Amino acid sequence: RIVRCTSSCFIYGYYMKKLSQKIVRLLRNKKLKISFAESCTGGLLSSTITSISGSSKVFSLGLIAYSNQSKIDLLKVPKKTIRKYGAVSKQVCLAMVKNVSKIGKTSMSVSITGIAGPSGGTRKKPIGLVYVGIKKGNKIIVKKYLFKNRGRSYIQKTIINKSLGVILSTLK
Repeated sequence: RIVRCTSSCFIYGYYMKKLSQKIVRLLRNKKLKISFAESCTGGLLSSTITSISGSSKVFSLGLIAYSNQSKIDLLKVPKKTIRKYGAVSKQVCLAMVKNVSKIGKTSMSVSITGIAGPSGGTRKKPIGLVYVGIKKGNKIIVKKYLFKNRGRSYIQKTIINKSLGVILSTLK
């Protein structure tokens, strides 16, 4: 069976692989290890990196903390932080990235939390709202993105591309 590659297949498949290869190579050259805490992407970032040969030298840990309770239990995100700001917030993303770094004992970590849809959005927090946290050494940044609601898969793949780009620029 032949699978026809549309432009999105090219962008997501080819682009993600090239970025992942560069990231793995840079992490190896710099002797850094990376860990991930994912929510709305459900492990897609971890899968993207581990699909690259040699990733076992740099990839330490990938946690999927989808529910609020798993964020509290596994990532030690304070319950009051989730209650006050919501699971999709800068504050929760920050706690996730800090704590996955500690759990994985890595010099670099990434966290992702957001609303991929098709439901769950509100006026204040619409579908397509995603936060990405990056920690390298003592430096932490949390970026906020708002993607058009073109479906769950589109949002997930787009945030992975954005995340890979941020990881790459942080490494350079």
